[in-house]
Amino acid sequence: MSGPSTARNRDIRNIPNEVTLVPLVGVGAMILKEGKVLLGRRRGSHGSESFGWPGGHLKFGETLEQGVTREVFEETGLVVTSLKFLCISNIIDYGKHYLDIQFLAEVEPGQPKVLEPDRVESWDWYSLNDLPSPLFKPNELAIRSYLTGQLYNP
Repeated sequence: MSGPSTARNRDIRNIPNEVTLVPLVGVGAMILKEGKVLLGRRRGSHGSESFGWPGGHLKFGETLEQGVTREVFEETGLVVTSLKFLCISNIIDYGKHYLDIQFLAEVEPGQPKVLEPDRVESWDWYSLNDLPSPLFKPNELAIRSYLTGQLYNP
């Protein structure tokens, strides 16, 4: 016997060679200002219509910090001045699988702008005690981590 024989393994072996199934890497930045978190209503991607903060895919060759700094700037025009690791989550939702790394970010003074209107409707500041619904799953888990100190969300 060459290994475990499960239905899942058989299913994976039947996938055409051109298709590679691997988890994607997502990064995001929880930006707080006067006790409020920056959130926008997502559109045009998984989790559409949910509320989430700036973030996206890590590009090949980027560090985690470079990726999240780039995403914040591309989506909001805000410039990150410091990052602190918040949590890592293994997310299988929205028909996708992500290893998601979230940071607490400080930014230079300024107002967020909608720079990718095909991906976010608007940016607003929300109290952690009065968050909009539904929250984008990675951000929901990261808020829980922020409140509890839990670093890993399986």
